[in-house]
Amino acid sequence: MSQAIIKTTRKRPLLASFCAILAVVLGYLLLWPVPFDPLVGPVRAANPAGTGVFVKNNRLAEARLLKTGEGPEGVALDSQGRIYTGLTNGDILRGDADGNFEVIANTGGRPLGLEFDAVGNLIIADAFKGLLSLTADGMINVLATHFEGERMIFVDDLAIADDGKIYFSDATRRHEYGHDIAEVFELRPTGRLIVFDPKTGEMELLIDSLYFANGVAVSRAGDFVVVNETHNHRIMRYWLAGPKRGSTDIFSDNLPAFLDNITLAPDGGFWVAGVAPRTDELDALVVRPFLRKIMWRLMTLELIDPVQLHSYAIKLNARGVPVASLEDDSQHIYMMTSVIEQNGQLYLGSLINDVIGVIDAQ
Repeated sequence: MSQAIIKTTRKRPLLASFCAILAVVLGYLLLWPVPFDPLVGPVRAANPAGTGVFVKNNRLAEARLLKTGEGPEGVALDSQGRIYTGLTNGDILRGDADGNFEVIANTGGRPLGLEFDAVGNLIIADAFKGLLSLTADGMINVLATHFEGERMIFVDDLAIADDGKIYFSDATRRHEYGHDIAEVFELRPTGRLIVFDPKTGEMELLIDSLYFANGVAVSRAGDFVVVNETHNHRIMRYWLAGPKRGSTDIFSDNLPAFLDNITLAPDGGFWVAGVAPRTDELDALVVRPFLRKIMWRLMTLELIDPVQLHSYAIKLNARGVPVASLEDDSQHIYMMTSVIEQNGQLYLGSLINDVIGVIDAQ
């Protein structure tokens, strides 16, 4: 047998092995099942990051940090200035300005949005347990777990109006907390804004088909309520009073981040938390659901990570126009989920960090 034939014969098993490995890799990237059913998403305008009020800065890196435990997503302050938050393990904490925290309750779920009602109950949006009320003596009461006979799987944030009604977001009807990264890739709008009346126990659907309904806030005049669409980078408004009562419109559009909570500022404007920045790669994939499947498969192999640790605190005026932006990509403040302004300070919550940031409201 000639040397050429021997060399060719030896190469065939190597070539066959390479082809087999390539077939497996391509089969995985193209055909392996994914835990979501993606749709073509809405076309987005150019990302405004780096322009206008969004010129990059690292002002949030100046915040001092109060140690809490993992995941102080929502933050609330009582009439005495004490700080409250909820952690990933279900703990509800109360602390002082020096960061001395104590556990005062545990929801048994994942507390997210927090706000005090007029009589001092801490109302809690718990992703697993629903809408809850924590009394001053530490009793937890369940306000709502179902809407129209269906269990709400991701109660996210809330805001309380002067008449006591509780406006809250049911983020999605598809993927519960802990699996919600799939929402970014699926882009199937199933989020809702719902109002709960504690006097009657009745609930009403205000806005449906939201791209992950998240932060909720009521205007200072009480004439409208706003809700963030995390994966559509905009804020929707529902009119509660006036000639537009009962109608919905866009309050603020095309923001540079994946939006989380929104809170009313003392001047009548709003603070919006950006948990992570938009990227050109994710924006380009909005209209390409098949490529989003491939990206998911690459992510599960830890070959890519689409999440960047770059947080935003965006200030809007009362008309929804961005007027300031505080940022941090140094990982001092990261995965930031809430911005609360009180007594000249901003209190910054986080999805996975173990601290609350505190910084002067500039």
